[in-house]
Amino acid sequence: MSNSDVFRQALRLVGKDFNLLNRLIYSHLRSDVPLVGRVAQYLLNSGGKRIRPLLLMIVARALGCAPGGPQVRAGVIVEYIHSATLLHDDVVDEAEMRRGKSAANVLHGPAASVLVGDFLYSRAFQLIVELLEQRRAVEVLASTTNQIAEGEVMQLMNLNELAVTEEQYLEVIRRKTASLFEACARIGAILAHSDREVEDAAARYGLELGMAYQITDDVLDYSGGEEAFGKNVGTDLKEGKTTLPLLHAMRVGSPAQQSVLRDALRTGGLGNLSGVMEAIESTGALKYAAGRAREASERAADALSALPENRFCEVLTSLARFAAERSY
Repeated sequence: MSNSDVFRQALRLVGKDFNLLNRLIYSHLRSDVPLVGRVAQYLLNSGGKRIRPLLLMIVARALGCAPGGPQVRAGVIVEYIHSATLLHDDVVDEAEMRRGKSAANVLHGPAASVLVGDFLYSRAFQLIVELLEQRRAVEVLASTTNQIAEGEVMQLMNLNELAVTEEQYLEVIRRKTASLFEACARIGAILAHSDREVEDAAARYGLELGMAYQITDDVLDYSGGEEAFGKNVGTDLKEGKTTLPLLHAMRVGSPAQQSVLRDALRTGGLGNLSGVMEAIESTGALKYAAGRAREASERAADALSALPENRFCEVLTSLARFAAERSY
């Protein structure tokens, strides 16, 4: 099944929920401050797949939630939280592109991006009040938002750092990216009043899905390109991020290759991008990282054995494969 087929299949199953989700996302953006709406809508209109709320809604429906249930409002909340992190990330990273377009901080300035990100966070927590009857869902969202912030700080501490280990890298992406996938799947189970065993299995699925998704993201940074992936090749290197392909190449490369990679990471420059790419390709770094993504994807699919067999779980299996095989 192709990448686009996965999403078409998902939308056929939860299309009404997805349409309601989008209406609520924009209706709750209303503000008396015009700049808030402009910046937030620019990001939300820029082509995101809404994979996190989609995951939450599919898990909830797989476990018995009715169409239009609380999973839709919970999906709005996680999309706001995710969008806030993107606005803040792009300021920290001084990113120039997001999803193939100029990043919001380029068009509106870093101060506006930070403050509108704060607005999205606070609006998310306003909406969380409506979930207070599901206390555990609120606890999961609060804890996850804190983990994301910790992951961002850990990544900041590792910038241009030559001694980052694979374990440290995996811990950063677990907190920064995979924790929100995990939360979405867990909340879907909570809203469906699932027992704890099923809830934990859904959470394991979400965690491994998120790990596969982020590792693939890091592979695509060296192989995707602007047209397909929405940002330039080598963006992570330019920002000083030691991701899995670079870590593997530095570990197994020749002394000369290690020197090239160290220099590029230390300076954050792309002046010798061809040398970096040669080292990554000749050491099999992309193949290695893609293999780690597939392992996470397989663990995600295995976790679904605790969930009922139905059309929704078939889509979740397809999403697990998509996370490791996607090209954008």
